[in-house]
Amino acid sequence: MLLVVDVGNTQTHLGVYQGLTLVHDWRFATVRESTADELGAALTNLLALRGVGFADIDASIVSATVPSLRPQWTAMAQRYLGHEMLLVGPGLKTGMPIRYDNPREIGPDRLVNAVAGYERVGGACVIVDFGTAVTHDVVSAGGEYLGGVIFPGLEISMEALAARAAALPAIDLTPPRALVGKSTVDAIRAGVLYGYAGMCDGIIDRLHDELGDFKTLATGGLAGAVVPHCRTIDIADDLLTLTGLRLIWERNQ
Repeated sequence: MLLVVDVGNTQTHLGVYQGLTLVHDWRFATVRESTADELGAALTNLLALRGVGFADIDASIVSATVPSLRPQWTAMAQRYLGHEMLLVGPGLKTGMPIRYDNPREIGPDRLVNAVAGYERVGGACVIVDFGTAVTHDVVSAGGEYLGGVIFPGLEISMEALAARAAALPAIDLTPPRALVGKSTVDAIRAGVLYGYAGMCDGIIDRLHDELGDFKTLATGGLAGAVVPHCRTIDIADDLLTLTGLRLIWERNQ
């Protein structure tokens, strides 16, 4: 079995592949202070819930946007899984040419998404990841990573609004009853969900004007809240990043 781990700033998404099939996956909050032993204990418990043990994991790969957790995950693999975990970053083969001023600046999750998106559609594509930040990553028809667009994510915006506006409450992302809110909570929900959907659609429209035709894929922990209100998303795939990790692992064998 192959363990794939996507460590984001807010959530960690991990899964286990049996061949090409994702047989299990989990999400939990990312704790930046976690040690290798704490990660090993958490992984032990998650695997045990599905009847999987460390002995069943033959290989592993991790993408981490939190630099301090990269050595902790690789140390965990050496200590508990008994093998070297691949770390997405410079020196790892992705099969994708990078047309970026400084390739080392690209978040590993963005590159993983680009690899998976291109493999999924076989041509020009833009991958929108609704996470801590909202990223639009652009891949050419020839499979080149061209760059992207980044803006603050939904949760960051809601936290900032609640922190800076004393009279406005913190909210969850339940869909509003209507575009025109009849309460402060519904007004904020409408602003956040329809606002982010509009920003996403606006960026995609501008990219079509500049680049021509392409497919748009959406992923990320908050995609489910926003994508239903977007008109430019062709494919929604919550597991896209895990697929990309599997593909990159295969390309390094």
